[in-house]
Amino acid sequence: MRIAVIGAGVAGLVTALELAERGADVALYEAAPKLGLAAASWLAGGMLAPHCEAESADPAIVAPGLSGIDWWSRHVPDVARHGTLVLAPWRDRADLARFARRTRGHERLDADRIAALEPDLAGRFAEGLFFADEAHLDPRCTLEALAERLRERGVALHFGRCVAAADLDHDRIVDTRGIAARPELPRLRAVRGEMVLLRTREVSLSRPVRLLHPRSPIYVVPRADGLFMVGATMLESDDDRGITLRGTVELLNAAYALHPAFAEAELVETGAGLRPSYADNLPKVTRNGRVVSLNGLYRHGFLLSPAMAAEAAAEIFAETLKDAS
Repeated sequence: MRIAVIGAGVAGLVTALELAERGADVALYEAAPKLGLAAASWLAGGMLAPHCEAESADPAIVAPGLSGIDWWSRHVPDVARHGTLVLAPWRDRADLARFARRTRGHERLDADRIAALEPDLAGRFAEGLFFADEAHLDPRCTLEALAERLRERGVALHFGRCVAAADLDHDRIVDTRGIAARPELPRLRAVRGEMVLLRTREVSLSRPVRLLHPRSPIYVVPRADGLFMVGATMLESDDDRGITLRGTVELLNAAYALHPAFAEAELVETGAGLRPSYADNLPKVTRNGRVVSLNGLYRHGFLLSPAMAAEAAAEIFAETLKDAS
């Protein structure tokens, strides 16, 4: 079967690989001239944190999210399965208690256990939550690894090709364009996210740390070479400009609240992107003729792409078997 995948964000790359592994003849088309200009995936935090995300999302994401961690570990290098640490300043400890009530899969920590997990945070927080089953990855390295896996399997990657389903003669087409697909999927809405990349040798973390705050909760995700991604802003907005001054200040202030050494960090990069979301913030696979749409991944692109790609593949191959019979 000849299948075209439109969109080279995480959903498109994972779906193309899933289909290729099932024996399909796959081609991938991306309007951007190179990998990484599909902004939502390139700017992502890369946290594989289903328990933490369920604090504000449907608990239905937990099981596919946990299975997704196993999928990533099998398919790309350097998936760090070190868990997630959730902290709050003493004045905001009520937020930590509320987070604990809304989630499962965590261990309560005192100051000594926090210091044992993250020595650079010793003495800074009196209590926290540790989600040992969670993981994280570097989205940019991961997208590049996926593209290489696809090339190894003979999948043609066509960058700088803005195509519509009507332009293609493949047996099936999978549309993973995210917010760009809104003309065909009018129920999609945009949720804007902002991020900064910092570099410092004065702080070392082994796992993502979520710092709770009633106004500006953030996550700090460690990467190689002294880099830290700081994000978490969520705005109901179609504004696709770069990061705002307010967003930058809130992220930097929150990073400083986690550890004062971030005050001397190099500000390497800032960015903003639009996440495609449905009203319930859950992704959906839908079909219209030969076009299967996979969209609405919200802030769970890396977490839920493996499960949604498997659902899209099952839809395509079940339909094919039905047609054959």
